[in-house]
Amino acid sequence: MSDCWHLAAENPFSASRVRPGATPFIFDDQPPLDGLLEHLKASGYWGQIVGPHGSGKSALLAALKAGLESSGLEVLYIELHAGQRRLPANLRKLGSAAKISVIIVDGYEQLSWLARMWLKRLCRRRKLGLLVSTHHPAGLATLATLRPSLPLAQKIVAQLQQGYPELVLPADVAACFAATYGNLRETLFALYDIYEQRRSNLGRL
Repeated sequence: MSDCWHLAAENPFSASRVRPGATPFIFDDQPPLDGLLEHLKASGYWGQIVGPHGSGKSALLAALKAGLESSGLEVLYIELHAGQRRLPANLRKLGSAAKISVIIVDGYEQLSWLARMWLKRLCRRRKLGLLVSTHHPAGLATLATLRPSLPLAQKIVAQLQQGYPELVLPADVAACFAATYGNLRETLFALYDIYEQRRSNLGRL
């Protein structure tokens, strides 16, 4: 039991493990990463990833960012939050000497119309790529459209529990996925609590 408890000392659904980029992105019904990068390159590194809340857009952006950087491109990553209508102030001070090739904006739909137009003009003028995530199409070429599914949620959970006691069962995943209306992010947050409770029970044995 001590070995099992040692493995369960960390919750595999902790924030550090479910954050975008912490684990490999699962390309369920999407082309593989190399294929997406080729499509992105062919479009001049302009594109959008479309999907609802908690569908994996940020995770896919993280995978694409790593792929772009591994090919030698400099990437500026901007993460926007609910109600953030403006771009970071330091972006307007971006000098011509800045070695940026692609700007990535996670949460593009948060920006005002004027901010989006300004950003597009900046990227065209500086010949920069622009890759965004958005809940609805935003006028860029669609690189991927993400649709959460229960089979995908099951695959993500199986990946997270590798090397850990499997305290979360497929039935738990199905129940949480339904309760969160298919939001993968909220599903994983709910499974954290389930795993934590069972991990604590395991420690008392």
